Amino acid sequence: MKQRDLFLLSDAALRDVIDRIHPDQLELPAPAEWTLTPDPTLLDVVAAHAYDEAWVPDVLAGRTIDEVGDKYGGDLLGGDELESYDLLNDAATVAVNRPLSADDIVHLSYGDFPVSVYFEHAASYRAFQAWSIAKLIGLDWSLQPELVDLLWEIVLPQVDAWREMGIFGPEVPVSDDADRETQLLGKTGHWRP
Repeated sequence: MKQRDLFLLSDAALRDVIDRIHPDQLELPAPAEWTLTPDPTLLDVVAAHAYDEAWVPDVLAGRTIDEVGDKYGGDLLGGDELESYDLLNDAATVAVNRPLSADDIVHLSYGDFPVSVYFEHAASYRAFQAWSIAKLIGLDWSLQPELVDLLWEIVLPQVDAWREMGIFGPEVPVSDDADRETQLLGKTGHWRP
């Protein structure tokens, strides 16, 4: 299933960037649109991703919010934020690699969807956040070409509909001779020089 590959590549990209965050950078201010936390820091963003990772095994097992309850309430990161994130990411990766059908139904906070659609949504969030966090902390970092190709194939055809839902911002013009990653970032409203 290509959507699973997209998720795994996106999740690995996000982990790669999070693993490069220096602990001192966790207190950097983050854009308000990255999280529901008021006046967010990069730590708040990492905590939101940890929460998202923690849910993956239960979501893929078909559990509902009511069935899971407040299992993931509170601080999931503890004293070693980056190591804690990695452990949650490891558990999510194991869950994603178990036998799944693209048509299995998962229960999300915004409705019930086939697992393939969940992977598309979650992968898009992870991939573009990886790029954005890398830029925030000043990394010379790019999305892998294979990930760019899958985002181009799976996500880009949906960009206008997702933009109408508020997932993507307005398209940002980029140079006609820009590389494929830059074109993708422009079309999804993420590009900034």
